[in-house]
Amino acid sequence: MSFEEQVVVDVNEGIVSDHPQLKAKKLSLQKFRRNDSLEIQSRTFPTSHFAASKGPAMTMILQLAFQSIGIVYGDIGTSPLYVYSSTFSNGIKHNDDILGVLSLIFYTLTLIPLLKYVFVVLRATDNGNGGTFALYSLICRYAKVGLIPNQQLEDADVSNYKLESPNNREKRASKLKSILENSHFMKLFLLFATMLGTSMVIGDGVLTPCISVLSAVGGIKQAADQITNDQIVLISVAILVGLFMVQRFGTDKVGYTFAPIICVWFTFIGGIGMYNFIKHDATVIKAINPKYIVDYFSRNKKDAWISLGGVVLAITGTEALFADVGHFNVRSIQISMCSVTYPALILAYTGQASFLRKHSDLVGDTFYKSIPDPLYWPMFVIAVLAAIIASQAMISGTFSIIQQSLALGCFPRVRIVHTSAKYEGQVYIPEVNYILMVACIAITVGFKTTTQIGNAYGIAVVFVMTLTSALLVLIMIMIWKTHILLVISYTLIIGSVELIYLSSVLYKFDQGGYLPLAFAAVLMIIMYVWNDVYRRKYYYELDHKVSPEKVKEIISNANICQIPGLAIIYSELVQGIPPIFKHYVANVPALHSVLVFVSIKSLPVSKVPMEERFLFRRVQPKNLNVFRCVVRYGYTDVRNEQEPFEKLLVERLKEFIAEEFLLSERVLQNDENSNVDGVQELNDGEQLQEAIEKEIEEVERASRAGVVHLIGENEVIASKGANFGKRILIDYAYNFLKKNLRQSEKIFDIPHKRMVKVGMTYEL
Repeated sequence: MSFEEQVVVDVNEGIVSDHPQLKAKKLSLQKFRRNDSLEIQSRTFPTSHFAASKGPAMTMILQLAFQSIGIVYGDIGTSPLYVYSSTFSNGIKHNDDILGVLSLIFYTLTLIPLLKYVFVVLRATDNGNGGTFALYSLICRYAKVGLIPNQQLEDADVSNYKLESPNNREKRASKLKSILENSHFMKLFLLFATMLGTSMVIGDGVLTPCISVLSAVGGIKQAADQITNDQIVLISVAILVGLFMVQRFGTDKVGYTFAPIICVWFTFIGGIGMYNFIKHDATVIKAINPKYIVDYFSRNKKDAWISLGGVVLAITGTEALFADVGHFNVRSIQISMCSVTYPALILAYTGQASFLRKHSDLVGDTFYKSIPDPLYWPMFVIAVLAAIIASQAMISGTFSIIQQSLALGCFPRVRIVHTSAKYEGQVYIPEVNYILMVACIAITVGFKTTTQIGNAYGIAVVFVMTLTSALLVLIMIMIWKTHILLVISYTLIIGSVELIYLSSVLYKFDQGGYLPLAFAAVLMIIMYVWNDVYRRKYYYELDHKVSPEKVKEIISNANICQIPGLAIIYSELVQGIPPIFKHYVANVPALHSVLVFVSIKSLPVSKVPMEERFLFRRVQPKNLNVFRCVVRYGYTDVRNEQEPFEKLLVERLKEFIAEEFLLSERVLQNDENSNVDGVQELNDGEQLQEAIEKEIEEVERASRAGVVHLIGENEVIASKGANFGKRILIDYAYNFLKKNLRQSEKIFDIPHKRMVKVGMTYEL
């Protein structure tokens, strides 16, 4: 009988049965005899095999496509409210300028949202999740560019972690990978660029509600001249407060509520665009010829270049398309963009251009002036509703990317609420929601008009797009191994267009453009402070970790009292036992009968299947009943909402004990005597069953006696002799953030009655 065909004792049932997992996975003697531990790398024992899930059915894809219209496209869909008025802020000087701007809008919409994002960038999702951190996580998995030294060989075994290895013939991929891995500057630069992109998208989440709602509500002046600008601002603030208050109901419910409204909006702007096209000037269709762009720049020179800051507002919200893809899926976004959004926008801008060819003096109120009189009030109501929904796209995107940055150690702790049991990836963050609301109200009251907000908006939009392109080029070369000519073509066409737009919006820096940069700077400081001290703490624990020999010495000490129960000791340290354990024992000379050191680790991957989440390692010798455990999460995984964490951990621990005991004994027996007779084999099997049952019973007894959660409450201070900058960073900035944000037990839903905090000071 071969090793793989031997029977396995089913501990829970108390019978001997065939174990399909052993048959499916051959385990070599070399693997079991290697001297591995969580000091260097983790050792995993499978509990069940991860079955790749099939893609969603077409019915669900169409449902998600419908929902996405309400969530993703509100922002880009409401751009016709203000694009022409922002572009021609000083009026139209030549009638053919309208054709030049229409041509610019047409090619910008086609190149950036449609070609770049829908057909290229969406291919770079991380297991269905988008945003700047999704691109960064792909690069981190392919090249070792993470700054925290907690990478483990077993991480690459996670189903969602794997990426295609580079072909030996692809020297560019290997060379670029080597440059990134060997350069500390490049690692810092990549992290900095990712943080900047994240900060800018959050900035979008603040500016979108302001400009969209103000633009829509401002249309009421056409019907009621007596309404003042201050009254419009107050109405806008009331709408914004209402919008942020409904966020707690979740994207799922909000999406189904908003989708029909945006569908009506796209139908109206497309229909009115077609009406204006036929009624006023059908010859604007010749704007498809890019010659009119050249003529426009020839006539207006610098003014044409400055006006690009208005044209770029036609693609605001495009980054939300990528950031929000985790709320839906790639196919649903592609379907809704190609079938609804893109055609409606082209018709709307074309119709407005036709109207302006006959009424160039009305460019300041193009949108509302071009609406036929009978449709004015219905369009006003729908425009206000669409503006509210436009804000939803960036708010949802903001929640998604903050969840990602939090998981990767780049954002202070906040509470993540999973709002839909039906669709994964739909989250709500209460603290961030209220901060966004306050910021939106402050900007709306402070600026009062859309002109300066538009200048600020353009900078945030183009900055994020440019950073996305830069990260995407790295992915194209290293991971996709795209042909070099295609990479060069992408860089020259898309990259040059975005850089030209970036240069234009930066020109208006002093006219409101400073706002997103100032906002991003504040966020960058917060993210940098948190990430930097987070890394310093990890290195401190790594340098002061407790060796396995020391653990054995501590537990074997006659002065240490052993009490019944199971203690879960939390630490961020993956490669060793944290120094807080030694500190705890020195002050409280009592230990529980079973100890589990738990490290919560976030992988640069969107999701970790439950079957592959727990990695266990026993601290030798066996009679100590001490275990190490790394619990791996993806950056979009929601923790402890389906069932209590401790229950999951105890179940996985029992499975580990059974499988470790069984497999190690079988391998040892197979190595020493490959010709064991049937009677001896049966006796060994009975002894093995008894040994497994005995050890699992110890764990169950300890669990019944009570589970205690030991949390390390680390106070960090700058070491003696530290320079002024380091003292400011650690003693003031980091500790201020830490004291005013959620603590670990709130993040992991640890019951207060069974929680013990252990204080220790780290001198960093």
